[in-house]
Amino acid sequence: MATVETEEVFDCTVEQFYNLLIDYESYGEFLDDVDSCEVIEEDDDYKIVEYRVSVVKSFSYRLRMEENGEDMISWTLESGDLFKVSNGSWELEEQDGKTLAKYSIEAKFKVFVPGPIAKMAVNVNLPNMMKSYHKRVAELYS
Repeated sequence: MATVETEEVFDCTVEQFYNLLIDYESYGEFLDDVDSCEVIEEDDDYKIVEYRVSVVKSFSYRLRMEENGEDMISWTLESGDLFKVSNGSWELEEQDGKTLAKYSIEAKFKVFVPGPIAKMAVNVNLPNMMKSYHKRVAELYS
């Protein structure tokens, strides 16, 4: 199982970054590997979001997203053809008018991927994903 945690400071308010994170349908516009995202079920406590991604080939999976106030989003895997496990969270804190975002993910793939390779794949993708979020923040809030 690959587990990764990182922290980034984004040049926007916590509210702005939180709103960017919960705009799932826009993920395909700025996250490279995401072809599309769609909220397929919604309740007061959660949303089921279907992600369609292309990483060597196309995959889809559904995450149960729990939006906890305006400073935390967590998720667990509902179903899909890529992951056995996908649990994670964004925790947001105000830091001098900016947002300190703590991102963590625990993932286990359905197909056999040796642990070091899985961790490397997550570690390579993570910086690219964070760059995409920084670019989106600049587009929306600069």
